[in-house]
Amino acid sequence: MSDERKQERLGRLAAIIIRLIGGTLRIRVVDRAGLLKPDLKQPFIWTFWHNRMFMLPLLRDRFVRHRSGSVLTSASKDGAILAAVMESFGIRSVRGSSSRRAVAALLELTSVLEAGEDVAVTPDGPRGPCYTLGPGVVYLARKTGAAILPIHVEYSRALRLKSWDRFQIPLPFTKVRVTCDEPVFVAPNADVEAERARIEKILQR
Repeated sequence: MSDERKQERLGRLAAIIIRLIGGTLRIRVVDRAGLLKPDLKQPFIWTFWHNRMFMLPLLRDRFVRHRSGSVLTSASKDGAILAAVMESFGIRSVRGSSSRRAVAALLELTSVLEAGEDVAVTPDGPRGPCYTLGPGVVYLARKTGAAILPIHVEYSRALRLKSWDRFQIPLPFTKVRVTCDEPVFVAPNADVEAERARIEKILQR
């Protein structure tokens, strides 16, 4: 079996597990951005920490199926598995990271936003440091004018893996609070480092 086929199967298996656990979760969404409103057409750059990625497909599947978009996944084998997970939930992927396909990924994400669709990024991924926001999301917001949507995820109980980001998997029947914070706009002439630090602080609170 080819590596590509193995990654696809692992992604589909992971998607099944996410759906099984997700069906038991008690999820509360605090929507300060209006994301859940079906008539809101504004595209967002969903921004959340890498170790909370478990909730991304569930949030889209259960609460915002009326919105479409793509998620940035790395060009690695792990990224291929994640892309297969997202595909199982009807979410497209843009492959790339700061070390591989960075320019191509930025152009693809720009096209998605300009088409009026959302993009989702984990600004401390794919290799960390954990909870340190990389500048890519700032460049994307500055280039496109799209608003950054900080998303906070809190689990009452979770399994923490021994990965670089201590990836969190909520235990069955866990209470989950998802906060879609107020959108953040980046001016075309904004200082990238100042905006990077500002958005990092918002995500860390």
